[in-house]
Amino acid sequence: MLLYLAAFVGLFYLVHWYRERQVVSHLQDKYVFITGCDSGLRVLAACLTEEGAEQLRKRTSARLETVILDVTQTESIAAAARGMEEHVRDR
Repeated sequence: MLLYLAAFVGLFYLVHWYRERQVVSHLQDKYVFITGCDSGLRVLAACLTEEGAEQLRKRTSARLETVILDVTQTESIAAAARGMEEHVRDR
C-alpha cells in the first residue's frame, strides 16, 4: 500500500513539474480576449512601465485603469496587488 502511495505522490509531482515547465512561445503573436467591455465593466491592465501604461490609456476608454507590475519583483507584485485592491475596494 505504501508503494502505491509513493508512486501516486511521485506521479503527482512529476505532472506538476511538467506543467510548470510549459512556456507560451511567440507572445507577440498571441491575443487576450476580454468580454463585457462595452457594457460598463472596468478593466484593470498591468503594464511593465509607466510609459507603456500611458500609451495604453491614450488608446483605450476611460474604463481601463492601469497598474505598474514587474512580475519578476516581489515588491512590484505586492504594490500592484495593493493598487488593484484600492481600485476595487468598495465595488
